[in-house]
Amino acid sequence: MKAVSTDSPGERLGSFNRRTFLAGLAGTSAAFAIPESCLAFAANHSQAEPGSLPETKAPEPPPPPHHKIRFSVIGINHYHVYGQIAAVQRGGGEMVSFYAKEPDLSAEFQKRFPQVKRAASEDEILNDPSIQLIVSAIIPDERAPLGIRVMQHGKDYLSDKPGITSLEQLAQVRKVQAQTRRIYAIMYSERLEVRAAVKAGELVKAGAIGRVVQTINIAPHQIQNPGAGPRPAWFWDTSRYGGILCDVGSHQADQFLYYTNSTTADVTASQVANVAHHDHPNFQDFGDMMLHGNGGAGYVRVDWFTPDGLGTWGDGRLFILGTEGYIELRKYADIAGRKGGDHLFLVDRHQPRYINCADVDLPFGRQFVSDIVNRTQTGQDQAQAFLAAELVLKAQKQAKVLTFRP
Repeated sequence: MKAVSTDSPGERLGSFNRRTFLAGLAGTSAAFAIPESCLAFAANHSQAEPGSLPETKAPEPPPPPHHKIRFSVIGINHYHVYGQIAAVQRGGGEMVSFYAKEPDLSAEFQKRFPQVKRAASEDEILNDPSIQLIVSAIIPDERAPLGIRVMQHGKDYLSDKPGITSLEQLAQVRKVQAQTRRIYAIMYSERLEVRAAVKAGELVKAGAIGRVVQTINIAPHQIQNPGAGPRPAWFWDTSRYGGILCDVGSHQADQFLYYTNSTTADVTASQVANVAHHDHPNFQDFGDMMLHGNGGAGYVRVDWFTPDGLGTWGDGRLFILGTEGYIELRKYADIAGRKGGDHLFLVDRHQPRYINCADVDLPFGRQFVSDIVNRTQTGQDQAQAFLAAELVLKAQKQAKVLTFRP
């Protein structure tokens, strides 16, 4: 049986077209200047009839990477590793080797990447001076100890989320990162690798909704993806994956910090429950938390109750409230009928607007590789990555455990 987990890789507003859209922009220019590229419709939406269902436009080819690095993979227990690899490769990374303890997972990995060498041990990779980066989706409670060993060997690290599963691990990771000055990145993919989330960041920074007041994240997941194998034992054990707020909620804590531009933050309240999976007593299938920071407030709800009828692994939604308007993202599905994901809705003082984000560039891979080469923090701010981890670890530790009637 494979020890791998497989969650996530996620109307009618009236008749409006490009002319009315740009006219609305003109009325807002006194307050802020928004580049047309930030708000432009895809070409096949510009003359949409009221109530029509726009088709998803294929993404434009990304710009070529500016830098090259060599990287390896250690630990492939979650399918997220394939998304991590793809991002680094888009940025100019060459994958040269991998190591995993599990023969079945290794065999599957080699089928996907037959040109990549299978190392005989972790040490073989860590002691290779030509390798600059280690990518990992090992079992969650093993990610921080591995990252510490990676940094101590003079290499940078890109962990799947959650990148850290206890406050004790976080303290040690921070200590070693400060000593070594290596990069300890965490792939918060629901912001970094979701086109609608990237577009939302552009809009927020351009001032499209004024000052951000609050983020609301609703992040349901599907407990068993159709066609996938059974969940591994560690998936059901909070001591291994950290708990639902630590695991799934880490994405949402990252988004809260990023969109509110909070550099300090804490947990207001949190709660967790095992509502419907009593055959796995160490599992949590529901959780929520309230956050506050020096840039705004946040609310997060996470769960494992996405129904099969949705047709995808989750209906992730993000609401960003600003002083001059708000943004809503439907990241992976639009139950109102639009095909695909990456749907963004923007409401300001003038009108509601819909933006299909299918053609938005994903810059994280290029930025991250550039950070490795230039020792910068453009793809991910190190302090923010650690603060997001700290928030969910605190939320998990202090969460009230709810019990409901059967």
